[in-house]
Amino acid sequence: MSKYIVNIADPSMQDIRLAGGKGASLSRLTGVGGTNVPEGYIVTTDAYKAFAEPIVRPFSEKLSGALHDPASLSEEIKTAISAVALSPDFEAELKTALSAMGDDTLFAVRSSATAEDLTDASFAGQQDSFLNVRGFDGIKSAIISCCASLYNERAISYRAKNRFDENDVSMAVVIQKMVNASAAGVMFTADPMSSDRMTVMIEAVEGLGEELVSGRRVPATYSVKGGAVEKKGKEDVLTEDQIRRLSEIGKVIEKEYGCPQDIEWAIENDVIHIVQSRAITTLYPLPPSHDGFDRCYVSVGHMQAMTDVMLPLGMSFWGYMSDDVKMENVGGRIFMDVTHNLSSAIGRQLIIQKMSNSDELMYDALKKVWSRKQYLRSIPKGKASKFALPKTIVPAILAGRRAYRRNDPAMINAYEQRMEQSINKTSEHLSKLSGKAAIEFVRDDMRTLMKDLMAPEGLGPLLITFYQTKSIDKAGKELLGHDSVSTDICKWLGYNITSEMGRLVSRIADAARGFSEVVSYLENAGDAFDVEQLRTIEGGDLAADEFEIFFQRFGMRCPGEIDITKPRFAEQPSKLLPSVIADIRLPEGFAEQKLAQGKLESDRAVNELVTAAKEKWGTRKAKRLEKKVTFYRNFLGLRESPKYFWMKRYWLYKQAILREAEALAGEGKLRSAQDVYYMSLDDLLGLYDGLFEPDYAKIDSLREDYRHWETLTPPRLIFSGGEVVTGKYKREIPEGALPGIAVSNGTIEGRARVILDIKDAHRIEKGDILVTKFTDPSWTPAFMSIAALVTEIGGMATHGAVITREYGLPAVVGAVNATKLIKDGQRIRVNGAEGYVELL
Repeated sequence: MSKYIVNIADPSMQDIRLAGGKGASLSRLTGVGGTNVPEGYIVTTDAYKAFAEPIVRPFSEKLSGALHDPASLSEEIKTAISAVALSPDFEAELKTALSAMGDDTLFAVRSSATAEDLTDASFAGQQDSFLNVRGFDGIKSAIISCCASLYNERAISYRAKNRFDENDVSMAVVIQKMVNASAAGVMFTADPMSSDRMTVMIEAVEGLGEELVSGRRVPATYSVKGGAVEKKGKEDVLTEDQIRRLSEIGKVIEKEYGCPQDIEWAIENDVIHIVQSRAITTLYPLPPSHDGFDRCYVSVGHMQAMTDVMLPLGMSFWGYMSDDVKMENVGGRIFMDVTHNLSSAIGRQLIIQKMSNSDELMYDALKKVWSRKQYLRSIPKGKASKFALPKTIVPAILAGRRAYRRNDPAMINAYEQRMEQSINKTSEHLSKLSGKAAIEFVRDDMRTLMKDLMAPEGLGPLLITFYQTKSIDKAGKELLGHDSVSTDICKWLGYNITSEMGRLVSRIADAARGFSEVVSYLENAGDAFDVEQLRTIEGGDLAADEFEIFFQRFGMRCPGEIDITKPRFAEQPSKLLPSVIADIRLPEGFAEQKLAQGKLESDRAVNELVTAAKEKWGTRKAKRLEKKVTFYRNFLGLRESPKYFWMKRYWLYKQAILREAEALAGEGKLRSAQDVYYMSLDDLLGLYDGLFEPDYAKIDSLREDYRHWETLTPPRLIFSGGEVVTGKYKREIPEGALPGIAVSNGTIEGRARVILDIKDAHRIEKGDILVTKFTDPSWTPAFMSIAALVTEIGGMATHGAVITREYGLPAVVGAVNATKLIKDGQRIRVNGAEGYVELL
């Protein structure tokens, strides 16, 4: 075998250590039946090691920390490599190889690093490629440039971020005959957006594929599923026969590699050439099938409006809270197996009741599954997940009726007192327990938690308010000709504990605003923020007092709070700073003014409705409507209370678990207290009895998995066999607009501020439109500054909907992929009445 340059079809080139990721993949493809790979050679990593590696070696220590400043280092290394001198032996081999393919041949010269096109780290295009290269000197120059590109800024940053050992990184170079393409593009053997393994996606442009990769051309897009071809867009580049042949070749290649592939292709004289294939690394993991049947799962995160990853300890808590639902950890999120619910009419009806009110797109996807009669008939016997109404439903309805008759907001105070008494009782018990007894109490107390969350005194009035929404909107339509008058009425609610959270943050901002040194400290403290340090700054006492009031009331809350492992505001006070900083930019007293304005507008909407009712229906019927509306305003905010008390209990549980985990770490039974987050509560109990031994290799592997999973978007409905079924909204919207659910009236234009983490809330300025994946109560303080809200998930009763209505902000939720399709800083128009977002 040649020392430096080997034919691409040589089986030895399937070794990534010799040929790099791209070269090894292409070499393997040459042996796949029915696949045409352009002929060529691979300059092996031996050449790089002989000529370039000695030049790079002095930079090795700098490369280990290059994530922080890769730019200047990159230029220094590339300049050094560009001056490399190749040996006479290498040049002789290169001349021989080029001569064998013809002196006038045009070539593609592509980088093939050992750190790209991998199963779990593709990062295609991080190094350079050169097209239409001719002649020995041109090829030699391109090879050296490819080697130098191993150290471009983006490649260095990528390897540092993904923890590659720089001593193991090397470069090969692929030299292939150019394909004189009439059309080229990429093919995904699974849909990279939805993660549907049953759909092949093809993007095509006329001419070279570089036009597509570079973004200079908008491609024609085709999908193939179940034999059906669908074209997206107006341009036509491929014939249906070419689309089908591409799809078939793609599935052959996928079978060869054993996983979905991202394939680059080109067509010359109607012959399909494959110029690259790599694993798709962004697909959502598949749920399990314990019996081999193609099982149907739905995302609990979409029902709970929280699609962040949830660590194993947090997931185990959900398992204890329900014996009737089979939960699975899929990609770090909770999914529920509903296969057996689909096999009976009663089971499907229970799902309808649950999904129709929680997630419209999931509901529509399930309806598509229900139409598959053959699948439904084939479902084996098994236990269904229970979607039954809570056992307290009858007492709750009776309690709701009593509350409606009295219509006295003081009843909420009594409910709160009972909840606080239950939490205090839990706190007292935990303070007397330690070791295994403390953890067992936490496990058993979750039954009490569930009973409290379903307490008739809280659930009852809330059920009545939800039931009244449609009748109030019906009255508004009949009397005023307005749609969704209920959203205008609840711009002010007599009680809403989450709104109080926003008000307290505004009090902090008001206390700090007039003191420049205090403001400067808040802007720059970051994770080092400390309330006591704030007190040492002139004027800091007032703001510090307000911080402490906030933490005493809401310190147990945080983003993604239904995962008990998430750091609470009390644990990381700095998480609150971005919201405070955004609020400081507002005028003093802005929060109170906004809430007061909401009450005026709500009062006006109620008076207008009741006056119209008196004129058209008469006094008696109008009084009944007035009572219904006032009850609605008095008690709708109760929707936020159960979660508030849920989190207060979680905070007690978490403190107890961490206290005991620290003790176990001190005894050498745990490596560190934080490892408990990657265990279940049963695992933790097993430590005390010697029934469980921590597997730290598994824990560390899980940590890496979670880093990857948190970058993925979970589907709403996925089968264990790989199919993802998506739903659609059933409404007409302007062309190019993003559809969603209208949850708060109003239409407004403004600058989109795309924010994925509340730590970036300081970027929000007054009048911005917040675009994010979802919101929970921890986001409430940021609502003071924004002009409208757009989220990717949610429904009429989720947090963002309730709060935006109370704050009088137009809002659209459930706008799929909004954070990807809307660019930060882009002007958009939010139509909160019709439920769509226009990109301007």
